[in-house]
Amino acid sequence: MKSQFIAFTLIAVTASGIALYPALQNAATLPAVAGNPISAITNQQQRIEVVFVLDTTGSMSGLIDAAKEKIWSIASNMASAESAPEIRMGLVAYRDRGDAYVTRSVDLSSDLDSVYATLMDFQAAGGGDGPESVNQALDDALNKISWSRDQNSYKVIFVVGDAPPHMDYQDDVKYPATLAKARARGIVVNSIQCGNSSATTHRWKQIAQLGSGQYFQVEQSGSAVAITTPYDEKIAKLSKQLDDTRLYYGDKEEKQKQRSKMLATQKLHAAASLESRARRATFNASASGKTNSLGENELVDAVTSGRIDLDSIKKDQLPEPMQAMAPSVQKRLIEDTAKHRNELSEEIGALTRQRAGYLEERVAEDGDAEASLDHKIFSAVREQAKKRGLKYESDKMAY
Repeated sequence: MKSQFIAFTLIAVTASGIALYPALQNAATLPAVAGNPISAITNQQQRIEVVFVLDTTGSMSGLIDAAKEKIWSIASNMASAESAPEIRMGLVAYRDRGDAYVTRSVDLSSDLDSVYATLMDFQAAGGGDGPESVNQALDDALNKISWSRDQNSYKVIFVVGDAPPHMDYQDDVKYPATLAKARARGIVVNSIQCGNSSATTHRWKQIAQLGSGQYFQVEQSGSAVAITTPYDEKIAKLSKQLDDTRLYYGDKEEKQKQRSKMLATQKLHAAASLESRARRATFNASASGKTNSLGENELVDAVTSGRIDLDSIKKDQLPEPMQAMAPSVQKRLIEDTAKHRNELSEEIGALTRQRAGYLEERVAEDGDAEASLDHKIFSAVREQAKKRGLKYESDKMAY
């Protein structure tokens, strides 16, 4: 009977939001998730804000695929700081004038599922004529992204591409001017060159220098470490079951955002690789990942943590199937769901530790991790974040 209550509630809550799924692929800019939904402690958390400025022209298919696979391990590495910082990510995809779009932006958000759901839609196309709209992309990354005003946050841009910027467009802001403003606002800009074009190398090194950042060069494919483990499939399956335990409360507007997040999660479970979903589960299991895992106004966590009294929530703000339940049944559902969630979390935790051990051995055997995209990004983060008080004691990386 208890399992029937849980299943009925979760299915009904999920189904009620299908019609409200946002058109992520065609959105020019998506709103940021304001604040940290998990607890009042959030305002005291250290924060990492990272925006990837990504060339999405036809030659970048390998790097785009690598980004889709590795964004979760990149997030896990950032989250491994001692203070368990809040991780907010954003994207600026760019091509060039005359292509299907010049830039498309996804604002900074701690809801990484929704950011990832949009990244999944990006495909390599267009370009082919040399320089691209790098200037416009950097300008958008600075001015169309909702960077916080917190001076203690580590704010960083990684611009990734294989072609130099158009310097012959008379009506855009050239990158030296943009980077000067970024420095004044405490935003570090790193550059990652794909391939070995000498024309790109010169500009990319200058971007990193003017952005107070670092320059890296990787293979056209992205040079990411991509290892399948025997644990990925089981972790991915359990992670979906854990996601299915989420119950949300709030007003109409809040519920619409929550449904959008749930549908973004469903999308990644349906379309992302097993390896990527296992990496996501590893991030969600971290202290920093709780924000992404649960989202805003998650009922089970709010009640069991004591942050809110179930009886204090208005009937119409409860999940719709719970509104007709007697108070005793509602409380039993919360208790049963919390117990089930804890069991799943423990099993996922044990498997992710085994997965990490397996990966550590495999990476050591291969011996080329330092040349990977993963290693170069984390090396830059570890060094630059120190200036904002973030400490990474371990050199171990998530892959």
